[in-house]
Amino acid sequence: MRIIYHPEAEAELVEAAQFYDQRVVGLGSRFLAEFDSAVSDILQSPEQWPRVEGDLHRHRVRRFPFSVYYRVVADELRILVVRHHSRHPDYWRHRLGE
Repeated sequence: MRIIYHPEAEAELVEAAQFYDQRVVGLGSRFLAEFDSAVSDILQSPEQWPRVEGDLHRHRVRRFPFSVYYRVVADELRILVVRHHSRHPDYWRHRLGE
């Protein structure tokens, strides 16, 4: 399955890793490793994770206050949001139509 990141989701991922690395050297790498683990979980069983609405699912990243919001379309895993849990729950809604 091919993985496609929404440009804003990719930016959120990079920003989070940079933030953690600025706080503690190496923490950004640990965040990315946990994120990659979440994506691997999704790839193994995409329908297992809770539906947010319609065909949109959410998977929480272990050890960090982030969730991955995604869709599976044909043979593509589309990652739409990398959301910190303290952000407004609807800030990303405009991405659903893209």
